[in-house]
Amino acid sequence: MMMNREQKTIFELSSEGRNGFRFPKSDVKAAELPNDLMRETLPLPELSEMDVVRHYTRLSALNYSVDTGFYPLGSCTMKYNPKICEKAARFSGFSQLHPLQPVETVQGALLILYEMQEILQEISGFHAASLTPAAGAHGEFSGVKMIAAYHNQRDNSRRKVMLIPDSAHGTNPASSVMCGFRVQPVNTNERGNIDLKSLAAYCNDELAGIMITNPNTLGLFDENLIEAIDMVHQAGGLVYGDGANMNALLGIAKPAELGFDVMHFNLHKTFATPHGGGGPGAGAVCCTERLRDFLPGPIAAVIEPATDELPPLYGWKMPEKSIGQVGSFWGHFDVIVKAYTYCLMLGRDGLKRVAEFATLNANYLMSALKDVYPLPYDRICMHEFVLDVKWPDAPDVRALDVAKRLMDYDFHPPTNYFPLIVHEALMIEPTETESKQTLDLFIEAMRSIAKEAHEQPELLHDAPVNTPFGRMDEVKAAKDLKITE
Repeated sequence: MMMNREQKTIFELSSEGRNGFRFPKSDVKAAELPNDLMRETLPLPELSEMDVVRHYTRLSALNYSVDTGFYPLGSCTMKYNPKICEKAARFSGFSQLHPLQPVETVQGALLILYEMQEILQEISGFHAASLTPAAGAHGEFSGVKMIAAYHNQRDNSRRKVMLIPDSAHGTNPASSVMCGFRVQPVNTNERGNIDLKSLAAYCNDELAGIMITNPNTLGLFDENLIEAIDMVHQAGGLVYGDGANMNALLGIAKPAELGFDVMHFNLHKTFATPHGGGGPGAGAVCCTERLRDFLPGPIAAVIEPATDELPPLYGWKMPEKSIGQVGSFWGHFDVIVKAYTYCLMLGRDGLKRVAEFATLNANYLMSALKDVYPLPYDRICMHEFVLDVKWPDAPDVRALDVAKRLMDYDFHPPTNYFPLIVHEALMIEPTETESKQTLDLFIEAMRSIAKEAHEQPELLHDAPVNTPFGRMDEVKAAKDLKITE
């Protein structure tokens, strides 16, 4: 494919003699560097300041973002992020703090951490919380590590099996293995629920626990949830809740009241921090009373109660049997500030409306598409749903083709090929922030693509054609890395 000027590399734009910056004359003596550290040539590009600004501005315009368009990535909850949350996190009183300052000088920050813990406990129904894990998988690791510590303390060394439904999130097995457990998958039944017969086979004295994503990655609230939790508890195991899909439950169902023992939140998904591009994140962990002493620390706490003259003094507390620190310092404070701002802004009723509209939007899309796309589990969904792109009369068209063609309609593709139990999966999550007008445009595009799949499948095989770059060879890119050219 030919590249236009906007797509040229910074080296191709270079022109001898151009200079975008001149260093001032040094007022200190130059240090002598060892010869083996010196290069004879260093081919840096030569550009003016204007060249550099235009180049990177053009590149930024090629990026798709939630601020420029609909981002229906299932399981990712790519909702719009209110700019007031960004502004709050940038207040100098927050952004210029140092994590090792004396607690007396950071009481405002500690108050936010303490109250964020309280907010998460209220939302989830759990008794205690820790904000230190840095992201969702990190929160999983911390929660599963707590389960391991609980069993070790009780001398239950035989309990080495962690059950994971095949409709759970993909990081669950890795978190379990890292904590020393042997992973055993549990089947999903024909309605998209945990298969209780499959589960019963593993409820013995080797069972440490089960990791349940609810709603699961099919976008369904598990109809067998209470029975499954009871079976695991009766066998002596604990129940971990993957809270990545909490966007569907806010203000409606409390995981602790459903029987979960420990759970993580994705503050960067549910509570509106951008997480495209790999971060930053926050994977707060909440738990019941019997696990609170195992939480990772330190945890924000009141170390001196309020008096008539003074407010309470906040500080740090390490749980008695803590699994220890799981990261440097006290967690991703800026993400926590954004989440705190978001929760205060919406309040109890507003958070419930988030879940209601996220679920409404998903069901609206699903209802409008299920007559033209195969729907493997035809029942009311929660915040997302999964289509299975397998048309008998268009056998050569795959989920990837539909996803690539959506880019020609100016939409970001949904999640592809996940969950694995749906072979040609398109996993669609509209979130609560999208308008009906946007959803209708997406429906129109998806229905048009379905028509093309049957009448002009070559359009889908060639897609995308309207983007700056065409379809990449992703296998070659992974196997033939050239990161220095």
